[in-house]
Amino acid sequence: MGLVDLIGKMFGSAGANPADVRRLSAASDRDLASWLRRVPRGERGWIMLSEAVRLFSDKPMDYAFGETDDEGKRRLDGFAAKCNCDVQIMPTEERVYFTKEL
Repeated sequence: MGLVDLIGKMFGSAGANPADVRRLSAASDRDLASWLRRVPRGERGWIMLSEAVRLFSDKPMDYAFGETDDEGKRRLDGFAAKCNCDVQIMPTEERVYFTKEL
């Protein structure tokens, strides 16, 4: 076992989900909203960044939710607000997290 494997075992793999974070379905914005209704207050769930881009942005993946995508950011923020969630885009993880407001 190499050093990288040993460190990975000690701290978990980079793509692993924290135990308190659930993967949400995002087949459509209605589907995602339905899943978000099931998330208890104060807890969070996530979708793939590519799913968020498909649902809320008209820009290509590399530009979605960036400086030139005010409309995409507005749609995503508006959706999160309707679902009583805070939203956090994590580009390095390629995930979008929704935290249900208390």
